[in-house]
Amino acid sequence: MTQRADTDQDGPERAAAAIDAGAELDPVHPVQPPAPRCKPGGLTTAEVAERVARGAVNDVPVRSSRSTTDIVRANVFTRFNAIIGVLWVVMLIVAPIQDSLFGFVIIANTGIGIIQEMRAKKTLDSLAVIGEVKPSVRRDGRTAEISTSEIVLGDVLELGPGDKVVVDGAVGEADGLEIDESLLTGEADPVLKKPGDPVMSGSFVVAGGGAFTATKVGREAYAAQLAEEASRFTLVHSELRSGISTILKYVTWMMIPTSIGLIISQLVVKDSNLKDSIARTVGGIVPMIPEGLVLLTSVAFAIGVIRLGRKQCLVQELPAIEGLARVDVVCLDKTGTLTEGGMDVTELRPLGGAEAAYVKKVLGALGESDPRPNASLQAIVDAYPDSAEWRCTESLPFSSARKYSGASFSEGDGENSTWLLGAPDVLLPAGDPALDEIDGLNEQGLRVLLLARSGRELDDAAVATGVRPTALVVLEQRLRPDAAETLRYFEDQNVKAKVISGDNAISVGAVAGKLGLPGAQNTVDARELPAERDGMAQVLDGNAVFGRVTPQQKRDMVGALQSRGHTVAMTGDGVNDVLALKDADIGVSMGSGSEATRAVAQIVLLNNSFSTLPSVVAEGRRVIGNITRVATLFLVKTVYSVLLAILVVCSQVEYPFLPRHLTLLSTLTIGVPAFFLALAPNKERARPHFVKRVMRYAIPGGVIAAVATFVTYLLARHHYTGEGALQAETSAATLTLFLTTMWVLVIIARPYTWWRVGLVGAMGLAFLIVLVVPWLQRFFELKLVGTTMPWTAVAVAAAAAFLIEVTFRWVARKFPA
Repeated sequence: MTQRADTDQDGPERAAAAIDAGAELDPVHPVQPPAPRCKPGGLTTAEVAERVARGAVNDVPVRSSRSTTDIVRANVFTRFNAIIGVLWVVMLIVAPIQDSLFGFVIIANTGIGIIQEMRAKKTLDSLAVIGEVKPSVRRDGRTAEISTSEIVLGDVLELGPGDKVVVDGAVGEADGLEIDESLLTGEADPVLKKPGDPVMSGSFVVAGGGAFTATKVGREAYAAQLAEEASRFTLVHSELRSGISTILKYVTWMMIPTSIGLIISQLVVKDSNLKDSIARTVGGIVPMIPEGLVLLTSVAFAIGVIRLGRKQCLVQELPAIEGLARVDVVCLDKTGTLTEGGMDVTELRPLGGAEAAYVKKVLGALGESDPRPNASLQAIVDAYPDSAEWRCTESLPFSSARKYSGASFSEGDGENSTWLLGAPDVLLPAGDPALDEIDGLNEQGLRVLLLARSGRELDDAAVATGVRPTALVVLEQRLRPDAAETLRYFEDQNVKAKVISGDNAISVGAVAGKLGLPGAQNTVDARELPAERDGMAQVLDGNAVFGRVTPQQKRDMVGALQSRGHTVAMTGDGVNDVLALKDADIGVSMGSGSEATRAVAQIVLLNNSFSTLPSVVAEGRRVIGNITRVATLFLVKTVYSVLLAILVVCSQVEYPFLPRHLTLLSTLTIGVPAFFLALAPNKERARPHFVKRVMRYAIPGGVIAAVATFVTYLLARHHYTGEGALQAETSAATLTLFLTTMWVLVIIARPYTWWRVGLVGAMGLAFLIVLVVPWLQRFFELKLVGTTMPWTAVAVAAAAAFLIEVTFRWVARKFPA
């Protein structure tokens, strides 16, 4: 067994009280008392119990869903529920129960919204437990993984590549420990930490390992408050939700003067039955409110979470479902995304006359020198077990930025040597003969590492200069069986895939070519990319495969694509992907990825299946496409209700409808159809400008419906006289409004499938039943009198439907969105 030199753990002692009290951490200029030596065995059970008893626990809420109270409050206590609630109470007092049906509909809608969000909460919470980061903590002489909420002040936490720092602390042990604090401080370069240095929650390890003592836990930790806010279940920060909020704001402003005018018109100017006037006033105000639109959006998102949860996909932020549907470029990290994590050594090629037995001994010692080997080194460890003759005196952990690792050894015969293992084209100068041999292997999609001996000390900045090539280690990567099909899906959906990897560009291109990625033959070495954003964006737009990309370049590439107006998704599982994942519009991490990648990603594929991604895209497109579709139905109703009220006020006539009539129309032409249409499959890529795209149809549709209905109502007022005239006039106007809005539904339901045709037909049949069944006629006060006026109502509706059809087609051509 190789013996490792002891790491530097000679940080000065500090009193236990100082640890317990916690030291102040300044995120930019940390000033920290000398670090304590990490207790080798960590805290004892008794010490942990004592800290728990006094509340020195890391009690920051985990990334999860809203509380039950928040869900109920968000669904019940809304502006429009308050308006409708008051009107409902009024109607219960002054009118028959059928004029109060709208209140029961709101109760049912609210109940459905709460139930669906509770189901989504249950799904999110259960998946969050599966995907939760569990740091390694020393207690009672043993190392165990525990929940972050169980960490106490003074705990000793171990760190390795990819681990996230979950609480503030002070380093006690460091073995080449490099920590990236860019998410907190904006500093791009990793910071080399030594015993005594502070570490901040929210940073993550990019290389090396070590241990630190927790000095601040819970809400006192530097990044805890930021993390708590960023990690909370979000529902409203999306274009869809903000667009709906904008629409509702304008609706509210339109409602206020219109409603006041209607109240004055019906209650003061008109000298008729008070209770009937109140009922018709309420009947005019209630349909102005698109109450079901917000509910349907929440339900659609919630059902999306539940559906994806069944596929082991954790949606950490709900807008991610919407965002991924808008994506037109997806950046893929090769390792762990297109390929599986593991690798196999397929060949060892000694160079320059080196002996194979000696090379294997070097590789075995290198494998043992790293306590947390990456996938490449793990394959070497498995292939070449360590011998007990060599002792590691110093090690250099692998870093994605430098592309190599290394170690210095005292060999069994007393000789000292320094070895590097990494990317051949980084360790060797251009034109080196060994590179010719490597290109042929890379073209087969194989990963090739160079073992080289250095004549310099490991801590020399130029340690990789002038190295002597000793052997090539050839590794075979295991392609994900579902990767090719997933790439084909993105191609079919007009989503461009860009493979961005730290590996050799030729090797990456060969892997992408095996999977059938368009443009895989055109590979770009990222070391030759332009530094300026415009130039980089131009190269990115014209190519699909990029190799030798550094973590900072991945971040820059995402920014360059975004500068060209692209909506970018980034997938990855390694610590080198964290910065790009954070900056991308949507970050997607594998469940087996590092703690840091899972923490910053909005979507985590817990089953590590790349093939789950099309399901997420499809779910987002279903939500956005369908909500955009049904929003037109709701807003046509709002527009025609407001315009009808204005026409009534200006004409000084009775409002034509009672609440029961518009409850019936809303249910048959909007409520029931919208529910089914909102949950139907929809593969159309989401497009921006939600408000514009909805209102360009809702305004002309609502105006035509209102004018047609009012024309029928005025004709009926001249046609009917005597007792029962108002009921007959209302019935004729209701028929026109139903047929006109049904045609809007017919348009919205396109393209037709058997169930959509059946849905539209069922709504028409339901209205027909109301018209012909006597007790339903009485219940809804709907009875067509004679034949002249009903057929006139049908003719007006037919003209309005034709006008809507022509107008919608003209709008689609004239104002494309």
